[in-house]
Order: sequence, then structure tokens, then C-alpha cells
Amino acid sequence: MVERHWVTSGEWLWQWWQAARAAAIAHQVPPEEADWLLQQLTDVDRLALRLASFRARPEIFLSLPPEQLEALWQRRLQERVPVQYLAAIAPWRNFLLTVSPAVLIPRPETELIIDLVVAAVGNTPLASGDWADLGTGSGAIALGLAEALPNATIHAVDLSAEALAIAQFNAAQTGLSDRIHFYQGNWFAPLASLRGRLSGMVSNPPYIPTVQVSSLHPEVTRHEPHLALDGGADGLDCIRHLVATAPEYLQPGGLWLVELMAGQAIAVAELLRQNGRYEAIQSHRDLAGIERFVMARVR
Repeated sequence: MVERHWVTSGEWLWQWWQAARAAAIAHQVPPEEADWLLQQLTDVDRLALRLASFRARPEIFLSLPPEQLEALWQRRLQERVPVQYLAAIAPWRNFLLTVSPAVLIPRPETELIIDLVVAAVGNTPLASGDWADLGTGSGAIALGLAEALPNATIHAVDLSAEALAIAQFNAAQTGLSDRIHFYQGNWFAPLASLRGRLSGMVSNPPYIPTVQVSSLHPEVTRHEPHLALDGGADGLDCIRHLVATAPEYLQPGGLWLVELMAGQAIAVAELLRQNGRYEAIQSHRDLAGIERFVMARVR
């Protein structure tokens, strides 16, 4: 729901929208981002946008002054600020999450991690146990787990106090605060009381090799938190730590599930095999066919 603080005419907004889409194409930005931003910051819905029927409206409500809408769009074009940060909103599964440069923007491919958990645990006792989301960021995975496993308790950990504040806000906004416990710290360290009890561990850790971070799209390199991106020399530093430490915290049969980048699945599966405490090791592809996740069970 748009907070109705400012008003403009449909004609003005239509002209802005046309100019914004043209500028996006000129700056090699998807013009659909102008559509999305307009829908988030005004009371124009997708159908009215598609038909351009809003042009005839004498009044359209905005959540910010009209001139600030243009200023935000210029930041998108000139500074390459991600449109989700401009609107402070990112859609993910059934949620509309608050985001800021303190957290990674939750990606659509990560949504599949929740479906993998549901398929793996079914109606077994694991579905009603304690689950950890390590490196929770915006809280997206923790919220997804809480929604998909209504009888589970979720333990969300992040090193960043700023990220945790956003995750806690998102939990409150979605009505799931009573299902999720939040901890500031490094990976499993704050969860000592749950040692040997966790039903599962899910993580989207930093996995970009250090030398590649600076060559990513400017939207990522300039604006998303490097703490959540940089996975060390080969991108696997954090994943190695999770492989080594998870068996101390997961119960026998507990699920280990991590997201990774293209080309890392074979190496991660080998790390799990070499550890000797895992079984049922398998990789899973995302919708683009990339081996995006590796799953295993603790013996």
C-alpha cells in the first residue's frame, strides 16, 4: 500500500515513465525496472501500467515527491544503484522484503532452496525440529523456512548487526517473529546450546573468489556488501568452514544445504566426501540449469 503523501497527475507520470524507459535503454538498464519502481512507489498497478490507462487519471498518489522519483531513477542510471535499494523493497517468494545496502538483494534462484528443504524432509520429524539459517542477511531464507515448516523453530545468524536489524524487521512485518530467533555472530558460534540437535542447516554464504568481486556488475560491486560476497581465494573459504563444523551441530540424518556459484558443485561435493561425516551427497540445478546447490546428510 502506497503511503499517500504526494500527488501528481497521470499525464506527468506517463511522461516520466516514457522518458525513464528510454533512458534505461540508452544506459543498458532493463526498461522493466522503471515499470517495477513506478509500481512500488505509486498507486498504479500492473494492469494500469500495461494499458497506460493511468495517463487519464487527474490524481495519482506517490510515496515520495515527484522530483525525488526522478532523482532516484538518475541514481539507478548514473550510479548503478540496484532498483531494489532505491525502493528499499525486494520481492522474494511470498514476501515483500525490506532491503538496504547492508544486505544482499535476495535472488529468485535462492527461492528454490526452500523447495529443496521441503522435498527432502517431507513429513519426517526433521520438519518440526530446529533449523539454522547461517548468514541470514535480509532474513529471506529464515522467513521461507518458517513459512514452509510451520512446526519448526528457525535460528538465524549473521555477523552484521545492520543485517540482523533488517532481518528482524522483516520477520516482524511478516508476522513470523515468534518462529525465528536471531543471533549476531560467526556461523555456528552463537548456537552452542543447539550442538547435536539441529535438524538442518541452510546457508547462502559468500562464495565469489576474491579476484572476481571487483569484476562483477557495478550494481553488485559498488553497492552490495562485500562481506556477503567475498569467499576467499577460490570462493570456498566459508563453505569449507561449514563442511568442517556442521557435523558437530546437526543431528544424525540432519540436512546440510548450501547455495554456491556455477562451477563449484564438484569441489564442494568432494569436500563433503573427504570429511567422512556426510552421506547422500547430491547437487541440484536452478531454473537456468546451473548446479546451484549441494545437499548432504550427516551420518
